Amino acid sequence: MPKTIRFHLDENCDPKIAEGLRKRGVEVTTSIDAGLLQAVDEKQLAYAIAEGRVLYTQDADFLRLAASGIVHPGIAYCHPNVRTLGEIVRKLVLIWEIYDPDEMKDRVEFL
Repeated sequence: MPKTIRFHLDENCDPKIAEGLRKRGVEVTTSIDAGLLQAVDEKQLAYAIAEGRVLYTQDADFLRLAASGIVHPGIAYCHPNVRTLGEIVRKLVLIWEIYDPDEMKDRVEFL
């Protein structure tokens, strides 16, 4: 397991978030990178689980999936249109800086 958090962004996320994270040295995949465009939420989460990536989303359906008891590497959630892209990037970088992957396991962080 990696020593630092790696993220996966679902397709509802602005690609500029991935750019901002990569500029700061954070490893991140997107639905486009993973060939998951138009994939159902369960497939997005299955990819994040298989790859050991914290899933960042603005889709509340993932909160229901997390509440169902599925073991996952972590979910970072932000309600749509609440934060700027810069704020989202800064908050994800903060998660990356302060948590290790084991601490994020089965955790939901609200941005």
